[in-house]
Amino acid sequence: MAEEAAVRAQAEPVRRLKQDKADPDEIAKEVAKLLEMKAQLGENEGKQKFVLKTPKGTRDFGPKEMAIRERAFKAIISCFKRHGAEVIDTPVFELKETLTGKYGEDSKLIYDLKDQGGELLSLRYDLTVPFARYLAMNKVTNIKRYHIAKVYRRDNPAMTRGRYREFYQCDFDIAGQFDPMIPDAECLKIVHEILSDLQLGDFIIKVNDRRILDGMFAVCGVPDSKFRTICSSVDKLDKVPWEEVRSEMVGEKGLSPEAADRIGEYVQLHGGLELIERLLQDPKLSQNKLAKEGLGDMKLLFEYLTLFGITGKISFDLSLARGLDYYTGVIFEAVLLQQENEHMEEPVSVGSVAGGGRYDGLVGMFDPKGRKVPCVGVSIGIERIFSILEQRLEASEEKIRTTETQVLVASAQKKLLEERLKLISELWDAGIKAEMLYKKNPKLLNQLQYCEDTGIPLVAIVGEQELKDGVVKLRIVATREEVNVRRESLVEEIRIRTSQC
Repeated sequence: MAEEAAVRAQAEPVRRLKQDKADPDEIAKEVAKLLEMKAQLGENEGKQKFVLKTPKGTRDFGPKEMAIRERAFKAIISCFKRHGAEVIDTPVFELKETLTGKYGEDSKLIYDLKDQGGELLSLRYDLTVPFARYLAMNKVTNIKRYHIAKVYRRDNPAMTRGRYREFYQCDFDIAGQFDPMIPDAECLKIVHEILSDLQLGDFIIKVNDRRILDGMFAVCGVPDSKFRTICSSVDKLDKVPWEEVRSEMVGEKGLSPEAADRIGEYVQLHGGLELIERLLQDPKLSQNKLAKEGLGDMKLLFEYLTLFGITGKISFDLSLARGLDYYTGVIFEAVLLQQENEHMEEPVSVGSVAGGGRYDGLVGMFDPKGRKVPCVGVSIGIERIFSILEQRLEASEEKIRTTETQVLVASAQKKLLEERLKLISELWDAGIKAEMLYKKNPKLLNQLQYCEDTGIPLVAIVGEQELKDGVVKLRIVATREEVNVRRESLVEEIRIRTSQC
């Protein structure tokens, strides 16, 4: 406040001098003083008002978090590659019209960008719609690809549960005309492999089919126009009880109570092949063409999954709806299970970690001639997985290495900087990951402590005697054992010892 008063006080003589048409130099001097005071005031205001933080729903990743994340990415990418996938990338923003009308009720979560000179743009909401646009634009009719990139959703973040506004998706998709359910079964096998490999705990993969859902809605008396909106309600069944979903259908979406009750009888069913067989005999569902097709394919899918040996983790679940508009066939979602205590009859779900399905019509929406390219794919929820891995590592207090350095080049005496630089250069040129401290004469104790703190397993120590003898002293940090190694054998020795770590 005192500063503002001083600015006002300084403004007065400037005004008076200008009115009196005083000497221009004198006016300029007082104006300069006033501007300086204003700048100072602005700076101080800025200091008070500006808060350093990341935008809502986003976060920074420090070296420790990135080390955990890269471990997860490595497992996922190696699985995608094991199944023969190629990799692509697409722009982080798309034309707004590319994304419009593809996500049903979730469309309101798309981030629109300000008009930048004629093109209306939006940040990508997922990787599937850009992939379909890529296929149509490049006339690709056959590809197995993976894509790992950030997507954006104007959602209410729940960051402790791994829900953000900016987050990574890891997608694997098979596009092309193939025999029924073979690619679909492979997608489920991939989910099973990744979740088993990451050791996240017990999980179940729920599967359903959009055709079974639509057939079920039809036989329950849901009007065609309400299929998608009722589908969005059913999709909430993993989060809220049936009574709430029923009241939303009837109260908010205008469905008749009788139709809602009929839906209720079906959506609470889940099982395996025996349930599929039972529904194929269901007097109402078996009369519906769509449902019958979907159930026939579901039976085939379960036969293939039995051959893959993974049906123990698969549940045919009629409540699974997945709210996105573009699914046309099989849909699936993997959830982690948490056994709360021995009194519970069933494990509870702690959240979805992967999802996907078949979307045969999406590419055709972009093709000028409406040519369809059948696709099936899976998206791994890396943020949710990452949150779980992070919490687990915090609980276990396991020390995470944030670098991959194999050896620290150290010296035991002074004036050996040149020798350290020569040796480290030799190691770098041989592909060894090496570091040294940026001091001319570092104390040996400090160098050894640095290795302890950062988890570097080996120290290559150069000393005057070692230089004379043509050797390097190699110290194993964990055991404190020291061995003299011929300089020409050092690279090989480091490789052997670090491969055992």
